[in-house]
Amino acid sequence: MSTSRRDTLTDGIITLHRYRVEDAADVFAGALESVAEIHPWMPWCHPGYELSETQAWASFAIAQWDADRQFEFVIRTISGEQIGSGGINSLHDAHPLANLGYWIRTSQTRKGYATRATRLLAEFAFRDLGLQRVEIVAAVGNLPSQRVAEKAGATREGILRNRLVIHGTPHDAVGYSFVPGDFPPSATWQRQLPTS
Repeated sequence: MSTSRRDTLTDGIITLHRYRVEDAADVFAGALESVAEIHPWMPWCHPGYELSETQAWASFAIAQWDADRQFEFVIRTISGEQIGSGGINSLHDAHPLANLGYWIRTSQTRKGYATRATRLLAEFAFRDLGLQRVEIVAAVGNLPSQRVAEKAGATREGILRNRLVIHGTPHDAVGYSFVPGDFPPSATWQRQLPTS
């Protein structure tokens, strides 16, 4: 894995930076306003969610990054407002592939931020981590996440039966992927992305 990997990514509209302890309060506020939308698909963001849980997550994310196991980022506008979180996780031990995940706080959805973050994260996975495949797995009912994957240019590969367990129940999922060839060095995708 590259020792010169970036800990900050930007396309001039949004910035992603690796988790810091001081991010917890901002991330907590974003999650708290988004429980109704996120909880059905991501059980960690639950009614009664507390700041201590975000603090624990930030510490975990920092430790995982330092151990080269997982690479989580806070997503912000170029002016510094926290708008979500995303990362590269579930790195495979035998093959150069991983999962890509994201969430955007409710007040900042439908602005194209998740699409931009997804592209930046996938590019990071290939250029900084040397991976050869990045997967996005979204429950069949999670249409917003599927729209993000499609707008970001991921290839839809099909339905994966019982791929996810959410709230203790197996769910079929839609599988998407990126490969390095989706990111030619001369790409100008950031100027072409939709804004909604």
